[in-house]
Amino acid sequence: MQPLKNITIVTLEHAIAAPFATRQLADLGARVIKIERPGVGDFARGYDERVRGLASHFVWTNRSKESLTLDVKHEEAQKILMRLILEEADVVVQNLAPGAAARLGLSYEALSALKPGIIVCDISGYGSDGPYRDKKAYDLLIQSEAGFVSVTGTPETPSKAGPSIADIAAGMYAYTNILAALMHRQQTGEGQRIDVSMLESLTEWMSYPLYYAFEGAAPPPRTGASHATIYPYGPFPAGDGKTVMLGLQNEREWKIFCEKLLLQPELATDERFSGNAKRSAARAELSALIVEAFSGFTAEQVSSRLEQAGIANAQVNSMAEVWAHPQFKARDRWREVDTAAGRVPALLPPGSWQHGAPRMDAVPALGQHTEAILGRQGYSAERIGELRAEGVI
Repeated sequence: MQPLKNITIVTLEHAIAAPFATRQLADLGARVIKIERPGVGDFARGYDERVRGLASHFVWTNRSKESLTLDVKHEEAQKILMRLILEEADVVVQNLAPGAAARLGLSYEALSALKPGIIVCDISGYGSDGPYRDKKAYDLLIQSEAGFVSVTGTPETPSKAGPSIADIAAGMYAYTNILAALMHRQQTGEGQRIDVSMLESLTEWMSYPLYYAFEGAAPPPRTGASHATIYPYGPFPAGDGKTVMLGLQNEREWKIFCEKLLLQPELATDERFSGNAKRSAARAELSALIVEAFSGFTAEQVSSRLEQAGIANAQVNSMAEVWAHPQFKARDRWREVDTAAGRVPALLPPGSWQHGAPRMDAVPALGQHTEAILGRQGYSAERIGELRAEGVI
């Protein structure tokens, strides 16, 4: 399961979007050389110290990579980087500040003139042109610009998503576009420039609420953990104070729900609740009926009855409960990877292949592979020492 084992990625990356994209490529066997600032590295290394002193974001997005420290503002470092790209790279990925890569001579135009088959993937907040091109972009800001925050949260309080979904969206589109570009090159020999925008990536994910609000119509209301337009679909308290998440999708399920859970089969034909639109409009009234019906049972009992009735339901798990989730254990989805702080668990990449296993190598320490990479380029140990003393690496 390493179809990219002969592909080399050189990446000037930080934070989440680009590192998440290149980690997917590393999972498939690509050699990913991560360029980091000497002494500091990817600033995501300093986000927190939750994984035995290492940063949670960094451990998540950087396994199976090589770390090469270069001060890319130094002339000698630029020579090293350019030689590395021209001699070894199939793909260059970068999510530096707008214009920074071009100033370093790393634009697709500059690199393809020297290496026509090169693939260059630029990841930015707003894209390489347009009035927002130079605007700073962080995940929360893109969630806001893409309209996600406006339809998420409670009626009183708009909210962001907990995970960095704008970064993740951009990272996944970068990943899939790079795979497509590699296939294109395999067929034609042509390189490619890929321009991935966080705003465009997350707005693609927002297409349902966009179409719901088509031509000036009202957008989906903010409804907390409940579905904005389907009801009942969301969290409901049980008699023991715990929460059960459930979802009804059609009239057949509504009839069963009235018979098996509410124990009021006559509600299935009650005009107040005939059809999803009416149920959604009568949320307060219907919610009271559901809460009353669930009040005599524990959350576990409610979930059991929902399961027996064939109605979708779920637990609202804590992080600790996800770590211990029985489904992951039954499917043997956890592995361990090395880090500078010892071995830590890591979830297998989603998707199971019949042949082989994905690559799940160590999370690199800062500059861990610098000497080895420069040694392959012909630098002696003495010269590498000089470069370190000069602040080049």
